[in-house]
Amino acid sequence: MALWGGRFKEKASVQFKKFNDSLPVDYRMAVQDIVGSIAWAGALNQVGVLSDDEVARLESALLELKASVEENPKQILLSDAEDIHSWVEIQLIEKTGDLGKKLHTGRSRNDQVATDLKLWCKETGGDLLFSLVNLQQALMNLAERESNTVLPGYTHLQRAQPVTFGHWCLAYVEMFNRDIGRLKDSLYRLDVSPLGSGALAGTAYPIDRDVLANNLGFRAATLNSLDAVSDRDHVIELLATASISMMHLSRFAEDLIFYNSGEAGFVEMSDLVSSGSSLMPQKKNPDACELIRGKAGRVFGSLTGMLATMKALALAYNKDMQEDKEGLFDALDTWQECMEMAVLVADGLKVNATRTLAAAQQGYANATELADYLVGKDIPFREAHHIVGEVVLAAIDKGCPLEDLTLTQLRAYSDTIEQDVYQHLSIESTLDKREALGGTSRAQVQKTIDDIQKGKSEILNEQVVGAPGKQQVKVALKQVKQRLNAQRAAAMSVRRARMSDVDKIFQQVEFWSEKGEILPRTRDNIIHDIQNFVVAEIDGEVVGCASLYIYETGLAEIRSIVVDEQSHHLGQGKALVQYLLEFAHQMELQRIIVLTYIPDYFSELGFSVIEKSSLADNIIEDSEPSPYKDPADEVAMAYIVDRSGQ
Repeated sequence: MALWGGRFKEKASVQFKKFNDSLPVDYRMAVQDIVGSIAWAGALNQVGVLSDDEVARLESALLELKASVEENPKQILLSDAEDIHSWVEIQLIEKTGDLGKKLHTGRSRNDQVATDLKLWCKETGGDLLFSLVNLQQALMNLAERESNTVLPGYTHLQRAQPVTFGHWCLAYVEMFNRDIGRLKDSLYRLDVSPLGSGALAGTAYPIDRDVLANNLGFRAATLNSLDAVSDRDHVIELLATASISMMHLSRFAEDLIFYNSGEAGFVEMSDLVSSGSSLMPQKKNPDACELIRGKAGRVFGSLTGMLATMKALALAYNKDMQEDKEGLFDALDTWQECMEMAVLVADGLKVNATRTLAAAQQGYANATELADYLVGKDIPFREAHHIVGEVVLAAIDKGCPLEDLTLTQLRAYSDTIEQDVYQHLSIESTLDKREALGGTSRAQVQKTIDDIQKGKSEILNEQVVGAPGKQQVKVALKQVKQRLNAQRAAAMSVRRARMSDVDKIFQQVEFWSEKGEILPRTRDNIIHDIQNFVVAEIDGEVVGCASLYIYETGLAEIRSIVVDEQSHHLGQGKALVQYLLEFAHQMELQRIIVLTYIPDYFSELGFSVIEKSSLADNIIEDSEPSPYKDPADEVAMAYIVDRSGQ
């Protein structure tokens, strides 16, 4: 059944139908389409189009359909429906009769598909963030494992200066950290709801689109209907982010392919990520890395294709935009798969420290150290550079490293050279001198590892231009911690709550309130305040929740922080709080308070103890004493939202 047949005298040809239908691709958005439909039913109820009973019947049917789809999504492909919107509507009509035909009132497939795709991107973005964090951690683990291993550094694929293998790992940690930032930025910008924009001019019904957006878990509603239905910037941004990250992954793979070669012999890939030759039994090929390198081009192609599709489209919606999903789905799937494969590669990598050290000692990698030694003897660097070039040429002629030249031979090029030169030419000396921030000395590499693990990386990059004073460093450190905390929250799949989460939230709150850990809340109260809740998910299941109650323009309280017992100690509670603190920053709140019996927990998150008596009477009145706790043990704490980075 098509949704648009009334205008036509003849049926579309089979050939055109196959060409036009998008169900084989957009079936992946079935759950998002159903969730959006549930929210739209509630919106129609608010303006009197649907009765309470009709909404209840529609919601029940849609939730039943959602459960069926989650259990077996491939069932959708057995249908000849045009697209996922048609399929959901057909299934709904089969379950509810003519009532199902009322749901599309005031809604267009244009705002429907835009909403579905953004919901899908939000969910998938959380998975991608988690994979990026896992990849960073795998490289951090490898960096720690090989922090003392000497490795020749290269420029122009020529041996240049020695570094440590840990330093090489941390270069990629930095790259993937930038990818996290780009992905977060993309997810923030796409977090606005197009639903209610109609085909292009907006809906004719007085829908409260802000409430509708909040019910769907968006931070806001779009402000222009023409743009809302024709915007695919979020697709392009995600593809661009994926492309840059795949470029980083490809460089990582290329380095390891070279290091794994027989000519280098620096590393050996795990058998888990290698393959053999059908002809040559001795071969062990780095196929995982080669495929990562090869798949980068596939992702780049999706970005180029989408840019070409959008470059000359007049407002508003055009069917060209149907081409947005296939490339996006494939690119993000490929990116995710490559990140997971890179983790396997890093986890199983064996480094031949003897071979890497021998290579670092060859190629005159300590030539710069000799030049620096001469500079220390008051010889201008350009002159020192020339002298060392002559020394290297002599060493090449003799077939020996610089440190094997005798003092007499060295002094033939500069009589300022003394016996102490040899201590400067060792690999250890070469490494240990690189102690400045970002350098390759073992101490600096270990410090960087420790700082990243503590959430302190990139401190200097956050400072105001100019000489870095202590206060600037302190402010920068706080900003970095806030940003990394938000990254971790996003990676934990924390999101805004939806109406479909009400029962799970109520179940969690009721369980912990009966234990006296939090104050009880009615189901109606949760429904009324659902826009103030966030939830944490593991594998798509809601395992925790928290809410932000705003008292006035600058003040809010975090309430109802609970996590399922089986999910304790996984970081979900902290992720919920960190998400709300980031949200408070975006809302331009000034102070966040909590009333708690576990102050140490909140101290780790940046809260400080305050006098309970300093709180307004209405705040104290809202906090009823728990019958299971001593009221004297309840502590008031506050978090000052830093807005200096805005």
